[in-house]
Parts: sequence; structure tokens; C-alpha cells
Amino acid sequence: MMQERDDGAWFAPKRFGYGAGLPIAWQGWAVLVAYLAVVIGVPRLWPHAAAFVVIPATIAVVWVAYAKTRGGWTWRGWR
Repeated sequence: MMQERDDGAWFAPKRFGYGAGLPIAWQGWAVLVAYLAVVIGVPRLWPHAAAFVVIPATIAVVWVAYAKTRGGWTWRGWR
């Protein structure tokens, strides 16, 4: 059985490569769902202003994932 840690992480690290994997806490899932709602909804509602909302939202999600990934973002290669 996997033991749950209370280290404040919202995302798991990727198994291979660099970056964050899937969310491991409800806060991570909430960030992901909100981001998808923005990316899908804004272009439909305001097509001419989509880039002004989607680009900052993407930067914000990457920043949150970087700050809240268990173990940080490091290269994880084949072993």
C-alpha cells in the first residue's frame, strides 16, 4: 500500500524526463480542471482575446506545477 505524505505537493514528478506528472492532491486536480476550462472556454466565448488569457493562464499553471511538484523538477532519465 502506498503511504501518503503530507509534504504539500500537488503534483507527482514525471517518471522520465523533466517536469510534473499528474496531480496527486485535490488542489492539483482543481488547478488542472480550471486550466482546461479556461483553455477550452475562453476561445469559444472571446476568440479575439483568447491569447491574452490563455498564455498567462499557461504560464501560471506551469509556475504552480513547478512550485508544487514533489521533489522538484529535475531530469529523470533511464536507469
